[in-house]
Amino acid sequence: MFERNLTTDEPASPFADEPDAHRGNGDRPGSDGPSAELRELLHAAAEREASDVHLVAGYPPTFRVHGNLEPTGDATLEPDQLERLVRSVVPERAPLSARQSRSFESSIAITHNGSPCRFRASVYLAQGRWCACLRHIPHEIPSFEWLGFPEDLAERLISHTNGLVVVTGVTGSGKSASLAALIAFLRRKGNHHVLTVEEPIEYVHLPGLGGIVTHREVGRDVDSFANGLKYGLRQDPDVILVGEIRDRDTAQMALSAAETGHLIFTTLHTRDAKGGLTRLVDLFPYDSQDDIRKQLAMSLRSVVSQHLLPSAVSGEKRVLALEVLHANQQVQVAIRAGKIESIESAIQTGKRDGMIALDDDLQRLVRLGKITLETARRFAKDPAGIVGPTRSW
Repeated sequence: MFERNLTTDEPASPFADEPDAHRGNGDRPGSDGPSAELRELLHAAAEREASDVHLVAGYPPTFRVHGNLEPTGDATLEPDQLERLVRSVVPERAPLSARQSRSFESSIAITHNGSPCRFRASVYLAQGRWCACLRHIPHEIPSFEWLGFPEDLAERLISHTNGLVVVTGVTGSGKSASLAALIAFLRRKGNHHVLTVEEPIEYVHLPGLGGIVTHREVGRDVDSFANGLKYGLRQDPDVILVGEIRDRDTAQMALSAAETGHLIFTTLHTRDAKGGLTRLVDLFPYDSQDDIRKQLAMSLRSVVSQHLLPSAVSGEKRVLALEVLHANQQVQVAIRAGKIESIESAIQTGKRDGMIALDDDLQRLVRLGKITLETARRFAKDPAGIVGPTRSW
């Protein structure tokens, strides 16, 4: 079981290479695919259009449906049941880095109603017990219309021949879906070699559209995002998608690649565009941040910050709200001088350049009846500035 080992004070491990005194002689240490019990849960999740499946000791298996957590029943997960479910997520040979960090990410798949159905699995420790969160990855790359992503903005983002485009947002805000749609759009518009470095691979771009897409998975095909970028530059890419910038080495490689003539798409976990810039700079030591700001001012092309909000219609999919920053001269000067606080005003004055303030987009969604006034004010930077839809008499 995944309970704490009383003699070593270490949690039992789901990873194949580690001995586990709690494991029965007949138990498999890992899996090549989800167990029948887990497959049943994943089929139910797909049927209910759940975005996530949570497996946590002491709770029932829980789905997130349109942003809301919905338990599958009253029966809670017992330790031995949770052990079986989690072990079926972990491949028989998990990377050494996963065993050392006591967490693991992979992707698993089932066939639901005759179509492939993939999930990104994150296995982690909580109070000495192994848990898992499985994020549903749609088989088909979504359209801009379905996402609510403006096509004119997409045109601008893929038109850059080099530089850095960052999509920010909290977990579950649709960053990966937007990037997948952008890459598919780019392929339809031109003949490019696109290299993706992800952990794990999410949306798979199949042959058939223009150019070539090479998918590399951290932990399986390359040992880190930074090395994926480093060696990727020798693989003749035009465009590189970095699943996430998490550390200084990856940030430095992304900035350098953007400077040397490549178009880089990536994501950051921040709530707004300004926070994305701050996050990038803060990855570096204080004494090098002036140089990084200069490099970022030259390389940055756009930052798109995403929020997925509850629909005004109960039970419908969540609605996308955007904040968009483009690196015009005013923004470049602010970044170079370290005056990140002036980015908000740059967005306000940059509307003619195609920038979008979050509160303006929230007001638009209220006016269209897609979100409620209460929802808009909860996410707005200036809640008092959001007004209800005007009535026509």
